[in-house]
Amino acid sequence: MLLIDQLDQITQPFKGAVITIGNFDGVHIGHQALFYEVIEKAYAIGGTSIAMTFEPHPLRLLQQHNRPPLITLLEQKLELIERSGIDVLICVPFTREFAAIPARAFVEDLLVRKIGLKAIVVGEDYAFGKNREGDIGLLKDLAPRLGYEVVVTSMIRTVKGMSERISSTAIREMVLEGKVEPACKMLGRHFQVRGIVVPGRDRGGRLLGVPTANLKLEDELCPKTGIYAVTAEIAGGLHHGVANIGYSPTFEDRQFTVEVHILDFHDDIYGQKMRVNFVKRLRDERKFAGIDALKRQIELDIDCARRVLEN
Repeated sequence: MLLIDQLDQITQPFKGAVITIGNFDGVHIGHQALFYEVIEKAYAIGGTSIAMTFEPHPLRLLQQHNRPPLITLLEQKLELIERSGIDVLICVPFTREFAAIPARAFVEDLLVRKIGLKAIVVGEDYAFGKNREGDIGLLKDLAPRLGYEVVVTSMIRTVKGMSERISSTAIREMVLEGKVEPACKMLGRHFQVRGIVVPGRDRGGRLLGVPTANLKLEDELCPKTGIYAVTAEIAGGLHHGVANIGYSPTFEDRQFTVEVHILDFHDDIYGQKMRVNFVKRLRDERKFAGIDALKRQIELDIDCARRVLEN
């Protein structure tokens, strides 16, 4: 995949540009369906499949308060879009000047003249341009004169067995509530956080006999406090594990941590980057009467995680 992160890197139009545009937070199965349709259309006309997204997320610039945490920061979003098979990803630096571009100018000057638009694939509620003044009606009005096709795709709205509409908002709420299994169905993969393994409070191995990797999170969105069966990607391998998210109430120090016990793993991984995939929430975090009671519960959690992850 060719990544373009500055519009002046585009020196000539792409051959048969077929494009979809969006924030794609989470790169969920609805987004993935858009990418697949773009790829199929580009293949049919011998063209180039293109996705356009924005950095930072427009809400970071336009909404000063109550900005929701992002499901996928830029690094993961780029990886996931590349995995879809898209030829070119245009990651537009989102500024107030860019936000002020009128919808007609956005289509005529950027999409058609600069990028070489031949087809645009959008969902039924797509809007764009200054104050979101552009819509599918405008795209269709301009299409005959500018020589492109508008493909309005029926979005994947729900997952079998679930009533919620697939959306970044729904996924975000599920993760915040610890509902990582339904979130997985909408994402098409397990929800993941990333971080650097840092020194912890030296309690896991020394006091509890269960060494943990403490993560300094890079992500904004983190599941609800509790115990989870997870897989951990580190040092080139994928490992089973148990994650504790929370404040360790038995020790009463009220310090928020994300700790992962990697099953049957003993390497030194301080300073390395870890990716943690949340498979199932096992229980709430709770306070125990003492260390012995906590140790017994941790043993039960590990057994439970093994059963979940080995099935």
